[in-house]
Amino acid sequence: MKNMGFRWYGPKDDPITLQNIRQIPGTTQVVGALFDVPVGEVWPKEKIAELKREVEAAGLKLEVIESVNIHDDIKIGKPSRDQYIENYKQTIRNLAEYGIKVICYNFMPVFDWLRTDLHYVLADGSNDMAFEADKLADDPQEIIDSTRNGSNGYTLPGWEPERLATIEGLFKAYKDVDEAKLRENMKYFLDAIIPVCEECDVRMAMHPDDPPRPLFGLPRIYKNAEDMRAIEAMHESKYNGFTICTGSLGENPNNDVPAIIREFVAKDRAPFIHARNIKFMNAKGDFHESAHLSECGSLDMYEIMKALHDTHFDGYIRPDHGRNIWGEDGVPGYGLYDRALGIAYLNGLWEALEKNN
Repeated sequence: MKNMGFRWYGPKDDPITLQNIRQIPGTTQVVGALFDVPVGEVWPKEKIAELKREVEAAGLKLEVIESVNIHDDIKIGKPSRDQYIENYKQTIRNLAEYGIKVICYNFMPVFDWLRTDLHYVLADGSNDMAFEADKLADDPQEIIDSTRNGSNGYTLPGWEPERLATIEGLFKAYKDVDEAKLRENMKYFLDAIIPVCEECDVRMAMHPDDPPRPLFGLPRIYKNAEDMRAIEAMHESKYNGFTICTGSLGENPNNDVPAIIREFVAKDRAPFIHARNIKFMNAKGDFHESAHLSECGSLDMYEIMKALHDTHFDGYIRPDHGRNIWGEDGVPGYGLYDRALGIAYLNGLWEALEKNN
C-alpha cells in the first residue's frame, strides 16, 4: 500500500527510532505529532518544521498528524471555546504550510481511550492491552492511577498528567453535557474549522470512541455507522471525515466493520484507517488486543482489507495497537516488532488482492 504509515511519538518519548521504522518493508509514512504543546495552544511553525525535517531526513514522509487534541472548553461549550477554536484554525494553517494532508482527532470527553490492563498476558507469553468492564472501578481516579503506573514511564496520548491532575473538576464541567449537547458543540467546532480545512486542503479524520460505549456517565458520539452518518450531516464536506479504526469499531460486536468501510470509503469520507484486530474474551464484550492476523482475533482482516480494496481506498493507513513480543517493553500497545509484523501482514493481504484482481 503506497501510504502505509507507523505512529511515532518522537525522539524524547519513543524508544523506537525513525531508522527502525524506515527498515519496515513498504512503510513510507510517519504518523506524528507534537506532544510538548499544551492542548489548545497554537502549534508553532518552527516545531512543525523540525519534526518534518527529522522525518524526511530518515527517508520517510510526514503527511498525517495524530492528534491535534481538542480543548475541553470546546467540547463542553464554554464561552472561552472561540479562542481555542481560533488557535485550532491557525494550527491547521501552520500544518498545511508543511505539507500535512490529514489530521486525526477525537471528540471524547475526559478519556481519549480506556483499558483496564496495559499488560494483559497471553497464552504465548506476550502481553497486550485489555478491557474488562467488571474491572473498571467506580472512581475514575483509580483507572488514571493504574494507567499511569502501567505506562512504563511514558506519557500516553490522551493521558497527559497536567490535564488529568484536574480530573475532579473535569467531571464537574461535563456534568451537563449529554450526547445531544456534545453533538451540538461538535457541530459548532466543525462549522468554524471546515472552511479553513477546505482553504488549506487539510482533511479532518475523527477517531471512534474507544471503547465505543458510555463510561463513567460520559457521552459518546462516534460508536457506529449511525453516529457517523449524524456527524457527516453536521457539515457536508469531504474535509469533515473519519478515521476508521477497525479495532475501536470492532470492539462493539454489533458493528459490521467491512460494511462501514464500504459505505464511508466509497463516499470519500475516510482518509485514514487504523487496521488492527481484537479478541473478545466473553459474551459481555470484554476484549484484549491481538496480533493482526484474522485467526488471532475476532475480526476478519481479509474482509476488512478487501472492503478497502473494493472501494479503491488510496488514503493513509497504519497498523494499530500491537503486543509486546520478543522481550520488548516500550510504550504499551506501540511496540516495534508486533506492529512491523502487522504491516507485513496487511501489505501481504493487499498484494494478494491486487494480483487476484
